[in-house]
Amino acid sequence: MESLFFCPICAAALTREGAVCRCEAGHSFDIAREGYVNLLPANRQHSKAPGDDKTMASARTAFLEGGWYSPLRDELCKLSLEAAEAPALPPVLLDAGCGEGWYTQKLLEVLSPKGFRVCGVDLSKPSVKRAAKRCKGAEIAVASLYHLPIPDEKVGILVNCFSPLAIDEFRRVLAPGGAFLYVVPGPRHLWELKEILYENPYENPEKAEEYPGFCYQSIVPVETVFTLSDPAQIRALFAMTPYAWKTPKAGVARLSALSELTVTAQFRIHVLRRL
Repeated sequence: MESLFFCPICAAALTREGAVCRCEAGHSFDIAREGYVNLLPANRQHSKAPGDDKTMASARTAFLEGGWYSPLRDELCKLSLEAAEAPALPPVLLDAGCGEGWYTQKLLEVLSPKGFRVCGVDLSKPSVKRAAKRCKGAEIAVASLYHLPIPDEKVGILVNCFSPLAIDEFRRVLAPGGAFLYVVPGPRHLWELKEILYENPYENPEKAEEYPGFCYQSIVPVETVFTLSDPAQIRALFAMTPYAWKTPKAGVARLSALSELTVTAQFRIHVLRRL
């Protein structure tokens, strides 16, 4: 079976044969027992264990499985289904920065009946292991967003949710007319959490930046309020955010003392089209 990915060494097409992905030049990549393939060459690794570590991957899984971000996932599925109706698009969705596959799984579920194939890439091996277990039927790989192992104009829909913006690569792999769904935090995303952690929290900037080769279709707001009534849930939310790395000890202590926290999740889905 021909893979959606290409060889990261020579850019030749990959064929999946049993537990191996192989190209015509003889380069081969083992498919792990979880179902993913590692397409990140050693010379492109900035550390021995790039991307999110096991702790962050575990925390994000624990939080997302609580369903708190379901409104965002539902809206992504709705927008993807609308984009899939565009004529002559390659029936391929790429989740660029798929993490543990919580969004990918649902996108696969709704798009497979439309004839779409789904793939996801992430830099974090602990995250990709979880994504591959979760997303049976999708192709999942360890890879850099800045060196996507995907042919030019292969993708019809690209989703990027809270992940690095590799705009040049996204433009390269998206077919003309393809949809780019770019999720960023709203101005007051997790505001109540930030109020606990920091003395002077500030709002996230809100802007619609123009990207060469893309045109804006819309910016879709998604907002939900939920209450975490278990300290473990509060810890999981904190641990999956960048705040876990840069919060003063006093803020962490204040958060640790909480038994309940009501939080506003505020997202913006930037919907763009590849020219």
